Amino acid sequence: YIGNEVDVKNMDTAKLRGPNVWPSTEKCNMTDEECNQFRKIMEEYRLEATKVCMNLLPYFAMAVESDDRQLFDDFFKDPSTFVRLLHYSSEPSSPEEGIFACGAHSDYGMITLLLTDGNPGLQVRLNNENWIDIPPRKGAFVVNIGDMFERWTNGKFRSTVHRVLTPRVGNERYSVPFFFEPDFDALVKCLDVCCSEDNPPKFPPVTAGQHLLNMYA
Repeated sequence: YIGNEVDVKNMDTAKLRGPNVWPSTEKCNMTDEECNQFRKIMEEYRLEATKVCMNLLPYFAMAVESDDRQLFDDFFKDPSTFVRLLHYSSEPSSPEEGIFACGAHSDYGMITLLLTDGNPGLQVRLNNENWIDIPPRKGAFVVNIGDMFERWTNGKFRSTVHRVLTPRVGNERYSVPFFFEPDFDALVKCLDVCCSEDNPPKFPPVTAGQHLLNMYA
């Protein structure tokens, strides 16, 4: 994971904040210039992806039919953001035998921007439990809803359950998910517009950070 860069003096392991571990000539077969370029690209990508997600927040407010387009802004003053670089082997998947490139799961935050190469494999589970392929599209992100938005909307919007299957005649596959989480201490509880006497909250209030820790426990 590549997260918010925090120096050692200000690191807070309880909140998953600290310095990233960057490649160096002592740790990998790269030159100093290549190591520096890698870090520069990753930091720029994380910042730009953060801007994209911040620009999406008003549309999430519109989706819950709120008149306040800044409904979520206070929860993302210092968002937790993570870039992950994933490599999948060409070994074929076999769900019947329990062999997956990546097993079924949802993401823990608010939004995931997924950048993929041209190889297929990503699937999303529908409400009827069937799986559908999500073909790669050049120049586009796959946008997943995470657990936080499901909790805020009382399940009206479901966290995207997805998995990766490598075809029997497949290639190695690369993808770059960007995870956009609320502030670590942001309290996530059902929005007033998403619950009523007949539709009470389905999830107890929880901070975004505690939910993240719970999922990794």
